[in-house]
Amino acid sequence: MNGSTTTNAALLDGIKAGLGSAACEVAVCVPAPYFAQCQSALASTGVKWGGQDLSVHEAGAYTGEVSAAMLKDFSCAYVIVGHSERRTYHRESDEIVALKTVRALRSGLIPIVCVGESLEEREAGQTDAVVGRQIDAVLSELNEAEVERIVVAYEPVWAIGTGKTATPQMAQDVHQMLRTRLAAKNAAAAARVQILYGGSMKPDNARDLLAMADIDGGLIGGASLKAADFLAIVAAA
Repeated sequence: MNGSTTTNAALLDGIKAGLGSAACEVAVCVPAPYFAQCQSALASTGVKWGGQDLSVHEAGAYTGEVSAAMLKDFSCAYVIVGHSERRTYHRESDEIVALKTVRALRSGLIPIVCVGESLEEREAGQTDAVVGRQIDAVLSELNEAEVERIVVAYEPVWAIGTGKTATPQMAQDVHQMLRTRLAAKNAAAAARVQILYGGSMKPDNARDLLAMADIDGGLIGGASLKAADFLAIVAAA
């Protein structure tokens, strides 16, 4: 929940000016009130855009909700689903996240499905069980073809804004586990699904994280609000 028309313009202008011919996919996911601004600023660039959440409902009396059709109306390509803040502050269950993933896919959007464990769960040795449960809830609702159309993002909640950090190998271990879960549903698709790391990726750790075999990119938090930092991560990718 950041941004204004003024700061957005500066941020997007900075990204466009410094991006050049990036040899990776780049997208920004923005608060719903700024879809039109983002579409106008990025339509002629290689940067894609998307939303931070969507409703499980197609339409109707759901005041305040944002539907998949609304995102599509502004040419959004992506939507974040099940972000750790949605799970924590809005009590979104694994089942709700799965339904949102299905709604996104069947509306022509690419869902960025977030999974991750808390500090208590990490310290209790429950990482694989918790993250596995979260991704399995989504995969159980998808057919084999749909698996290939999702993006997965691993967010170790304990490493976001806490001062604690996941080493590249710790992140890789979870990414590898996620790849194995994907392969159990669709072996051919598993190698092609992008698995992003979302645990405070920054310019100074991006290169080491992205060097890991199963870390395909980043879901960037605070560093995405500064064009120079975001561009440095793009350069590392």
